[in-house]
Amino acid sequence: MTKRDPEKPGRRPETMLAQAGSRADTQTGGLVAQIQPATTFARRPDYAPTADGVIYGRDDAPIYRELDTVLAELESTAAACTFASGMAAIAAVVRATAGRRGIVAQKGIYYGTTVFLRRHCARHGIPLTEVEAADSGALEAAVREAPPDLVLIETPSNPWLAVVDIAAAAAIAHEAGALLMVDSTAATPLVTRPAERGADIVVHSATKMLNGHSDVLAGVVAANAVATDWWAAIRAERREAGAVLGVFEAWLLLRGLRTLSLRLERAMANAARIAVFLDNHPAVRTVLYPGLPQHPGHDIAKRQMAGGFGYLMSFLVPNGADGALAIARGAETIARATSLGGVESVIEHRYTYERGITEVPPDLLRLSVGIEHVDDLIADLDRALSAIGD
Repeated sequence: MTKRDPEKPGRRPETMLAQAGSRADTQTGGLVAQIQPATTFARRPDYAPTADGVIYGRDDAPIYRELDTVLAELESTAAACTFASGMAAIAAVVRATAGRRGIVAQKGIYYGTTVFLRRHCARHGIPLTEVEAADSGALEAAVREAPPDLVLIETPSNPWLAVVDIAAAAAIAHEAGALLMVDSTAATPLVTRPAERGADIVVHSATKMLNGHSDVLAGVVAANAVATDWWAAIRAERREAGAVLGVFEAWLLLRGLRTLSLRLERAMANAARIAVFLDNHPAVRTVLYPGLPQHPGHDIAKRQMAGGFGYLMSFLVPNGADGALAIARGAETIARATSLGGVESVIEHRYTYERGITEVPPDLLRLSVGIEHVDDLIADLDRALSAIGD
């Protein structure tokens, strides 16, 4: 799925992931990382920590260090920092980096990010500009008109599957003296590594494909410029604001990462076939998936998404909300639920949640493709689509 750069020695990501945490238990040699539930750790008679730097569970739990190391290697960054959720990670970045110059943010991204940005910026008097960032010209114009502290993009975006040229966005942000943050949840580091294309900060909702089993809330922030005030502030947000994972959740995320390459490979293969099926179905008006040649971001996606075009797509159907909800009701194999990136396929009518807040249309259905047999998924979609006919 991925290719190793011959100039960068080390394990390929698939090997690193399969062995993640397998050497963390130095006491017994167990091939699975230990769970240490302690919230506080004893000191020696000289009051030095028994283990180097391990004092209190909010920031020092040993499994956090193991998990952060794995995620940094996966993202090809100098460091990574896990949080209690994807939104906790995004909020930490915003609070640590956005000052008087404000934020330029992509339109049509994850609903939770949009709502947080609008409320946070309004509450604290921070200028916020929302722009169609897939249009590099529009992004450049917005940044020049109101130079920000932070440019925030999401690629591919959720639920529109817009593809932003990361290298171009980085050049635009840096010329204005801003940091570029990329939410790469829908790609994963096995498909896109934004830091290698100029991004300063990479975030993921690790709740999604990184964990992959719909049983953990987690987020991650990764970066290279760790000797900076803003990285120290992001780290402090976890420690001082307390947005930490529980140790069991950290262990589950580490376990989920060990099968990431296999799960993602299967989900992307399924998604590619399903996108073609939907694109040819008479009851589907439009399919939003970067792997289709007619997608407006297809050429950019080919350059910056290695090994596949992701597991997420949306499609638009006739008859507005009534048609979309009829299709969702007709699904039997595919679950009707929120979220994405799990081993199970999930279909969702985003308008039900976002109505009146974002511009998501009533005829849009978002589909997160899992690892089931693709023929079963296609048959289920075909049955569901028959609910509205041609």
